Amino acid sequence: MRVHIDQDKCCGAGSCVLSAPEVFDQREEDGIVLLLDAEPPAALHDAVHEAAAICPAAAITVEGAEGV
Repeated sequence: MRVHIDQDKCCGAGSCVLSAPEVFDQREEDGIVLLLDAEPPAALHDAVHEAAAICPAAAITVEGAEGV
């Protein structure tokens, strides 16, 4: 699995951080998403897929894993 983020699309909702805090964080100054782990372990794949699915700005894309 490889995770990509588009900071230009991010609206700072923070739902990704709630779903997968090991993979996503937010910048202090504006809440824009930060990618902590572009290739998370298998144990986090479900959480990353959930984060991508619930992102209101569709700023997260996932490739190379089932369900893509």
